[in-house]
Amino acid sequence: MALFHLISSWAVQALLFLLIVFFIVFVAFCLYIKSIHMKYDHIPGPPRDSFLLGHIPTIKREMQSGRVVHEKFLQWAEMYGPVCRMNMLHHVLLLVTCPETTKEILMSPSYPKDKFLYKRLFNLFGQRFLGNGLVTVRDHAVWYRQRRIMDPAFNSLYLRGLMGTFNERAQKLMEKLSELAECKTEAPMLHLFNRVTLDVICKVAFGVELDLLKNASAFCKAIEKCLTGIHYIRDRTFEYYPKNWQFIKEVKKACRLLRTTGAKWIDERQTAIRNGEDVPKDILTQIIKTAEEEESMTEEDEEFMQDNFVTFFLAGHETTANLLSFCIMELGRHPDILEKVRKEVDDVIGMKRDINCDDLGNLVYLSQVLKETLRIYPIAPGTYREVQKDLVIDGIHIPAGVTMFFDSFVTGRMEKFFKDPLKFDPERFHPDAPKPYYCYYPFSLGPRSCLGKTFAEMEAKVVMAKLLQRFEFTLVPGQTFDILESASLRPKSGVVCAVQQRK
Repeated sequence: MALFHLISSWAVQALLFLLIVFFIVFVAFCLYIKSIHMKYDHIPGPPRDSFLLGHIPTIKREMQSGRVVHEKFLQWAEMYGPVCRMNMLHHVLLLVTCPETTKEILMSPSYPKDKFLYKRLFNLFGQRFLGNGLVTVRDHAVWYRQRRIMDPAFNSLYLRGLMGTFNERAQKLMEKLSELAECKTEAPMLHLFNRVTLDVICKVAFGVELDLLKNASAFCKAIEKCLTGIHYIRDRTFEYYPKNWQFIKEVKKACRLLRTTGAKWIDERQTAIRNGEDVPKDILTQIIKTAEEEESMTEEDEEFMQDNFVTFFLAGHETTANLLSFCIMELGRHPDILEKVRKEVDDVIGMKRDINCDDLGNLVYLSQVLKETLRIYPIAPGTYREVQKDLVIDGIHIPAGVTMFFDSFVTGRMEKFFKDPLKFDPERFHPDAPKPYYCYYPFSLGPRSCLGKTFAEMEAKVVMAKLLQRFEFTLVPGQTFDILESASLRPKSGVVCAVQQRK
């Protein structure tokens, strides 16, 4: 009995000690939070939801309600000016819409990507995802080496050689639309665009034929699951709720599928190279070439190759599919613009089956339409940079140690940059119109801008030109024109159209 009382006494003392330690740590953390507030509270921003959580509850409510959180950022930017403070626990995030600061930060290699966000893309819920691929790597020297080796797969000569594949895959889409038109079946355009753009990236980047307009693939579901998972990494408490654990398990399984497939395709290409076989100078070959520059291959080098495989696989199709879908949605809502761009396609392409690079250069108004689509609907709207030195923005002193957030959704919809910003008006991008000054950057800016920008623009123009050449389409009544925010922005209703062959 005495021993029992002794053990109980020790347990009580241990519990008391842990409570005291917890209290001391909590008080210290609160004091640290207070010091952060005192350091940055002179910067304009909305009232915090709470002392500790800052603005996290507001952002979480926006996400859970299905609203686009960038709409809230736009509201704050209009209200608080060119630099708007947001608090996330002990982190300070500044939404910057000042063009001069945008130019200074994004055009310079001196400001690394934010370690918190891109670390969470390295692993997705603990499963390695994008790792140290081109999008997520923070060290500029490492990024520069990767980019330099990847550039040959995106030079103008190589891209011109892809026109055959662009035409071939776009033609398969036209055949699918012809079947739907004959059966008078509604066409889910976002779904179809996702299939054709994924087909393109598999073929031109990795030398793999999937023909997804006819065949089902676990890839599509895995990509969708991963993209949905990315959306929730901004919620720092998401993975701690038991109700989300099954979803997280599915996301991790999807990540593993993408990476193991990448490992298989990489191994097959490496074997072909070792055997002296002719291999295409595509993205997969460049990924392998990057790793071969190392004196000896390590397990981390193998992981690095898979990092870039997943990076290009995801970025190479989903963004273009969303752009095409938003474009169809806006053309369906603006018959006058649709008629004008169709006339240009008829004048430039006529009855030709295959489109060439010179044709793309002559589709000027179509380019304007696509650019205006990206202004209102930037598919990947934000990029983050760490700022490790003091700055002054619009007369406001910004102490070092913050993360700056540049949101092209916000700047693209601000009246100060674009008159009547919610109006869909391709004339804003007429060749003779004034160029937007560092407030339009759907592919980001500077050295870390999107490597696949020209690739995406060429692919989108080929698909749109063929579709406009061959089909009439109308939006099916009753669908919403709202935006769904996942890892990127996409049309919520999937842009369902009634299609028929042009006579």
